[in-house]
Amino acid sequence: MSSYQTATVTEVKKLGEGTRVCLDFIDELKPDEGIWIGNTGNGYLMALSENRSTDTYPPRPFRVNAGAYHHYLLRDEEKTGYVAEMNPGDDVFVWHHDQYRQIPIGRIKREKRPFIRVVCQLKNEDKQISVTVQDADSVHLLGADGEPKQAIELVVGDELACRPDQAGRHLGEKITEEIEEY
Repeated sequence: MSSYQTATVTEVKKLGEGTRVCLDFIDELKPDEGIWIGNTGNGYLMALSENRSTDTYPPRPFRVNAGAYHHYLLRDEEKTGYVAEMNPGDDVFVWHHDQYRQIPIGRIKREKRPFIRVVCQLKNEDKQISVTVQDADSVHLLGADGEPKQAIELVVGDELACRPDQAGRHLGEKITEEIEEY
């Protein structure tokens, strides 16, 4: 996981209900494949595929729960998009360690669900990375050790894999500007 960095969980907070977006891809995903999502342009955490059984959900090997409607999604190596703007047929990079494959979205599911906010501190930098994910046992984020971490089981001090980025985007492209996002 050389291109990933480690971020330490500093807060896990239950939020209210909002619009959750699932991306259903036209190909089967491995359990350790996923997409980079984030609340801000500061960086992203990897939401893993639902290719595993949980107490309440059967495997959905084509699906990634992309979290809240407002999330950024890393569409390729440099460009972001809002989860809210994704459409069936859009290509998205699905990541597996340092490699990716481009897979079209086949279907998008938007539903009202409860959420949790996970805030992480980047090691050795004064930068926070956060996500707002569904409060469900089917949601897993990539741990710093390369293993899936169930979002509802995260506690302060846990370590997650992250992909830091530069805040400041216009239509998904990086721009240089003074911006504060949190």
